[in-house]
Amino acid sequence: MSIMFTKAIITRLQREIADIETKTINEKKKQEKAESKINQLQRDMKLSKTHSELNNKMARINKLNEEIKNAKRSQIDLSKQLTTKKASLKQHFDKEAKQEQQ
Repeated sequence: MSIMFTKAIITRLQREIADIETKTINEKKKQEKAESKINQLQRDMKLSKTHSELNNKMARINKLNEEIKNAKRSQIDLSKQLTTKKASLKQHFDKEAKQEQQ
């Protein structure tokens, strides 16, 4: 492979890695936001006076717990992708170094 082709691959991988890292940060923020809302709802539940208010808050907490699970799953998937992309990037950096030595 030519050096230019390898450099193009490296550039693409670097962009993809940056994109995955951004997505990971966004998923972490979603998780933290949902956890914060759950904490607020739990505090508000103590002030709830009716059965329907409690039911609504419990339903909302359940929905937020699902959001947290989804965010964690997404973070795990993104972490796997990131590991794969970084390994590929390292291989291409090594390949580029060899090509430049020749």
